Amino acid sequence: MIDAKPMPRVLVSPDQTSLAIIGREGLPHIATLAKPILRLAGTRIDPATDGPAEERVDWLDSLAFRSIADGREVKVALPPDTRFMAPGWSPDGRHLAFVVQEKDGLALWIADRNGVARKLIGRVNAVFEGWPYVWSPDSKALVVRVQNPDRAASPPAQAEANAPVVQENDGRAVAAWTFEDLLQNKQDEALFDFYFSGRLERVPVDGGPKTSITATGLWQNFSISPDGRYLLTERLKRPYSYVLPANLFPTEIAVSTMQGQRVRLIADRPLADDLPVDFDARARGPREEQWRSDAPATLAWVEAQDGGDPKAAVPYHDRLLEQAAPFSAAPVKLVDLRSRYYALLWGDDGVAMAIDREWKSRTETRYMIAPGRPAAARLFLTWNYQDQYGDPGMPLLRANAAGMPVMQFTPDHAGLFMTGVGAGKAGAFPFLAEAPLAGGSERRLWTAQPPYYEEVMALLDPASTEILTRRESATEPPNYMVHSGTDASPRRVTDFADPMPDFAGVRRQSVTYRRSDGLPLSGTLYLPVGYDSTRDGPLPTLLWAYPAEFTDASVAGQTVDDGNRFIRPRWFSDLYLATRGYAVLDDPAMPIVGEQGAEPNDTYVQQLSADAKAAIDAVVALGIADRGRIAVGGHSYGAFMTANLLAHTDYFRAGLALSGAYNRTLTPFGFQAEQRTYWQAPDVYRAMSPFNFADRIKAPILLMHGEADDNPGTFPIQSERMYAALKGQGATVRYVVLPHEAHWYEAEESTQETLWQMTDWLDRYVKPAAGTVSGPAGAKQTPR
Repeated sequence: MIDAKPMPRVLVSPDQTSLAIIGREGLPHIATLAKPILRLAGTRIDPATDGPAEERVDWLDSLAFRSIADGREVKVALPPDTRFMAPGWSPDGRHLAFVVQEKDGLALWIADRNGVARKLIGRVNAVFEGWPYVWSPDSKALVVRVQNPDRAASPPAQAEANAPVVQENDGRAVAAWTFEDLLQNKQDEALFDFYFSGRLERVPVDGGPKTSITATGLWQNFSISPDGRYLLTERLKRPYSYVLPANLFPTEIAVSTMQGQRVRLIADRPLADDLPVDFDARARGPREEQWRSDAPATLAWVEAQDGGDPKAAVPYHDRLLEQAAPFSAAPVKLVDLRSRYYALLWGDDGVAMAIDREWKSRTETRYMIAPGRPAAARLFLTWNYQDQYGDPGMPLLRANAAGMPVMQFTPDHAGLFMTGVGAGKAGAFPFLAEAPLAGGSERRLWTAQPPYYEEVMALLDPASTEILTRRESATEPPNYMVHSGTDASPRRVTDFADPMPDFAGVRRQSVTYRRSDGLPLSGTLYLPVGYDSTRDGPLPTLLWAYPAEFTDASVAGQTVDDGNRFIRPRWFSDLYLATRGYAVLDDPAMPIVGEQGAEPNDTYVQQLSADAKAAIDAVVALGIADRGRIAVGGHSYGAFMTANLLAHTDYFRAGLALSGAYNRTLTPFGFQAEQRTYWQAPDVYRAMSPFNFADRIKAPILLMHGEADDNPGTFPIQSERMYAALKGQGATVRYVVLPHEAHWYEAEESTQETLWQMTDWLDRYVKPAAGTVSGPAGAKQTPR
């Protein structure tokens, strides 16, 4: 099962006539992850290719085009053992671009629908996040970031090893999250310049001459105006930081012609090292710059009206502005936002949608604006964005002639097509709806029907509501279908098989129950093949969970049956344990609720204990779990949860804690959903740190960690110090460090090792009958 290839990726062409079916590689080998990498300014790169490190890429290995109309498929002929990434359709849908890994670097290729692929250019520089190319709106060329052609043949030599590294602060409050992979010294700065510097070149599709657009620089982001005349760029500058990642470095945002001539400097932003400690804090000055999708060459951007501090007492926190070419007139205000900007969806000169969100209240507000009449803005809707039952959906987008996303209007232009998940107590049933622009209730045009979970991927014919969907069920893998208003049943476009038929016999059922305060909760129970509770009796059971914070109990208590989803395990999934004789309660709800101004984490331990007890009582009541043979486990924040439950309850016989953080004083400027600093809420930080209660952990606990963890807050030292504390208290504990692995384990060997360790630990301390192994039986259920 571990060796099973994942399901292919599918990209719908902009003209909505074809599918690009893209094969994905299976798990890489550890030798691949062991290749030398560089960790610079919050990014991990492969110095051999000027691309992202292996762990950062979902590598692809095959390509085919399939007609939506008749199902004809054309396979693209690629050289043997080709690996590629970053696939992207041309605006006219005739070509697909992708970046191929070569022995000495990366190259940009394109393939046409006839199955012919060819290389356009080598020396591609893909070290920054995102695609290293953009298509021109006319589909005749691409703008590509390439290596600096003038750089030395080899990277800079090691700087003086004995030189001190000096950092200094001038009295300003400069707080920062615990970012990883940051620059450390002058040598790192030189390496950053060497690998991240590049040029932007125009590369014609027909093989014509390539032309340089820019000089060498740190071109982080770039995009072309819909009319193809202008280039919007973000260029990083010095001084660099040793405490912040590259995306917060000084940044110059500008517009130039496609020949490289400067037209407009939008912003020259300094190092963003003065952001308040708040999830809604933002840098001062212009940000989120973008082209209006529906106009030839109009820029839009956001500016904070509160100095970047969401706690400032101002009527509006963000302002949206626009400025049309030739960018000589003053910017025009589109709308003032009461909370922090989240998204902007374009339609036409009379209709666009601006969205803001406030983290503290989890509130999203949508406004309808008229870009051609900036004063005209009205409230469209407001909702709690954690509310699964009340999700209004989002406007359906399509690509216009320039390849830019725009909202799709109804044929009479009186409404927008909307798609959503359609979650409710009985399950999730995605829908297509029509939302009147004038306001009022949506009208459902199509809804997925049991037993299927069926998402709307494209509206092929608005007049007849012919739609392309991605359909799956508990037993059927995802495949693409075409529904027509005149057809009694959908027409199948793809026929992907179950990649893991060995798992098909594992039984799945949703379990609903209530917490002691009445809050409804749920989880999904996985049972071994052929298991019968009446015949076989209770099973050793694993609860695998991840807590979540809410500000509204009614939202936290929503339960959605996922019985119509196609589920197969991947990587080190806990679901594999169902094939080893265990019942697995996967993702049981662990809500931590703060209402009426209270912070959720003020009662974290109490609520977590109540969540766990409710889940245990539910599976025991079903006759499936043996109260004396229950384990708890989780990854990342789930590992943190695991250690807390073992420290504060006697509910579990053992624990599995993968890549967690256990001492919150090591993340003093906030963690997960906690915005307060350690100095603002010291009692909360201490109470939530299981490291402080290591002496109370009596159940056997398995600690695992990737030695190259890249996640803010989960430095490997967290597990190292927790192991030392537990060992010093005489606990039963094992600590496993996985070489070359980041926060999420990737290698096949690491996956095998992780699953073996988890199974071995549970076989030792949970599977045997109560009383036959050392350690607590876990029968007592009173929180400490």
